[in-house]
This record gives sequence, structure tokens and C-alpha cells, in this order.
Amino acid sequence: MRLQTMLHTVFPPECLSCAARVENPFAICSTCWSETDFILGASCDLCGTGLPGQTAAPGEVLICSECQSTERPWDHGRAVFGYSGIGRKLVLALKHGDRADIARAAGPWLARAGADLLQDNPLIVPIPLHWTRLARRRFNQAALLAWSLHRNSTLPMDVEPMALLRVRPTPSQEGKDRDTRHANLDEAMIAHPRRAAALRGRNVVLIDDVMTSGATFSDATRACRAAGAEKVSVLALARVGRDA
Repeated sequence: MRLQTMLHTVFPPECLSCAARVENPFAICSTCWSETDFILGASCDLCGTGLPGQTAAPGEVLICSECQSTERPWDHGRAVFGYSGIGRKLVLALKHGDRADIARAAGPWLARAGADLLQDNPLIVPIPLHWTRLARRRFNQAALLAWSLHRNSTLPMDVEPMALLRVRPTPSQEGKDRDTRHANLDEAMIAHPRRAAALRGRNVVLIDDVMTSGATFSDATRACRAAGAEKVSVLALARVGRDA
């Protein structure tokens, strides 16, 4: 009997959300899957928010109302699911519950959601944490997601977890309005002095766990473009809706 089979016999795989028995490890059960707001249909080309009921004609690009009224400095955006229900529970467990297994499960989801962004050997860059927050949390959840994406995609790509540096600590964004969020993140990130060359001339895909106002992605995009990045796209595990 293979070791993996023996382990599954002794410790059957459990749903990442509710601990129900599942067939494969690093998965969610059918009930939790149905309660997760996966973005599978039409979505905004700039922020990835789902646009149920809308259909794009061949060659048409769909842009949500928020992105029509808000300047986005990046080129394209995608997200795996909405930040609600089981999706929100998974993100919070990853970020605050030391649940690295959720990042492992998210790799295939990110690869599917961002498939069109991952062409032409992009550079995958996770959003950095300030060193003080990294010391408290002990890991960067965006970096875990970036490496999981790399492992679970068949497309060629490079990962540079230290391409960006957060040069000042920023207060939590929770509860802040859009303008305050952007002011909070203004010039908080730069290209790492010893890694900046990796960004020059590359198509960059920024990775983070959640996109709310887009302030974090905006500042990271600015830093990438200042270092000479050719194109910048963003890929989030969860997208917060306007009414969230």
C-alpha cells in the first residue's frame, strides 16, 4: 500500500471549510463549493468582479460600473471568487489562521481564473508585507498563493517574491473608504533595489488574497511601472463587492 493511501486511510481528507469528508486532500466539499461565489461567467476585465447576466460579444471587453468611474493603472484583472460566504471564510482562515493548506488548494483556482493573464511567460509578483507585519504573521499569504499558482499551472512563468518592497507600515484598510484606502497606500511600495532588474521589460501579474478598492494593487502597479515593467495585470483570490 502506498504511503499516501495509508495516510488517507488513517487520516481521511477533510473539507477545507467545514471538515466534512472529501475524496481528495486540499479540497472543499460539494456543499461548501455550492456556497462559494466562484466567478465562472462574465466578469469585469479590470477588476475581475462577476457580471452575472451579461454576455460579451466576440472581441468585446466588459467593464463594471465601478471601473468605469475609477481609474485603474493596471491592464487587466481577474479574481477567483467573491469575498462572501465560504470564500470570505477561506481568505480569513488563510490570512489569520495559519492555514497554508488553503493557499495550496487555491493554486488550481488561480490558474483557471488567470489563464489568459499567464500567457507569454509572465513574472508573478506577490504583494509584499512590511517586515513588521511579516514578523508577526510569519508568512506572506500572497507569496504562498503565488508559489501555489506556479506549481499548479502548466504554463511557463517566473516567480519573484521579493520584486517589491513595502517601505512603510500601513494601518489596516478595514472600515476605510476608498479615498482613505488609496491615501493609506500611496507610495508604500517600491521595487526592491536588488530585484528591480527582474521587472524591467516583463509582463507582470500581481497576486494578492483580496481586492477591495484596488488601492494596494494600484500602488504595486505604480512601483512595477517605475521599474520598467511592460504590462501589469492583477489576480486576486477574492474580490470584494461594492455592497460588501
